[in-house]
Amino acid sequence: MNTGSVEVLIPEERLQARIRELARELNRDYAEADQLVCIAVLKGSVFFLVDLVRRLHIELVIDFFQTSSYGAGTAPGEVRIKKDVDVSIRDKHVLLIEDIVDTGYTLRTILDLLHFRGARSVKLCTLLDKSSAREVDVPIDYCGFQIDDRFVVGYGLDVGERYRQLPYVGVYEGGEEEET
Repeated sequence: MNTGSVEVLIPEERLQARIRELARELNRDYAEADQLVCIAVLKGSVFFLVDLVRRLHIELVIDFFQTSSYGAGTAPGEVRIKKDVDVSIRDKHVLLIEDIVDTGYTLRTILDLLHFRGARSVKLCTLLDKSSAREVDVPIDYCGFQIDDRFVVGYGLDVGERYRQLPYVGVYEGGEEEET
């Protein structure tokens, strides 16, 4: 039973306006690139990925990473890859798309792996940056919004697989479910 509540933090209109701005920046910055490989981190970033890439006017390929870094017995920084990318990124421009950057452990691992695999360039685009929770340095090249250290849901973000479908980002206040 869900007893939590959600208070709107970033309304849908503001989200979409900022995504349009990010797309303009990306179209400008990658105008000369022959192709851009957009890699989203499942599951939370899917909504952001779709809305962002639909506004890009450059040739692109989409692929996905899925990781796991939470759970009983998991040490900070221990990141497990559940789904790896299928496309080769060697000598390609790569844009890693994420829903939220908090501690930075997962993204630092993925960014290092992409560089190791020989990408020509690797940039990070995140919808939300919770920098006050950062424990590992992560360079963010494109950022939608800076947010305080609060637990957020909606627009792909969830608690116990709930609230992903909300068209806005909201602050989740308590309840019986565990944060995931």
